[in-house]
Amino acid sequence: DIGFHDYEIGTPQRLIVTVEIWLDHVPPADCDDPARAWNYDYLRAQVEELAAARRYNLQESLAHAIYQRIAAMRGVKRLRVATSKPDIYPNAKGVGVEIAS
Repeated sequence: DIGFHDYEIGTPQRLIVTVEIWLDHVPPADCDDPARAWNYDYLRAQVEELAAARRYNLQESLAHAIYQRIAAMRGVKRLRVATSKPDIYPNAKGVGVEIAS
């Protein structure tokens, strides 16, 4: 439930969230140890938790909340968070915002 138009309030919409993280330290290519990898399930859960925590009028507000939470994680050097509503206009792939460092 995101959006400020009357027709959006109370009407769930699809929202695509993309998170790209640049890390301070990346294990060497020959290291295939799952314990040294990022936990993508945890990242996804963080995004879902923020999205469910409250109603957002703007994609910008949700994207900023996601950005702040992930930027505070250990090892994050740079970050890009993008959101997009894919079902707004029939002649557009989506409309959204992007925040990056």
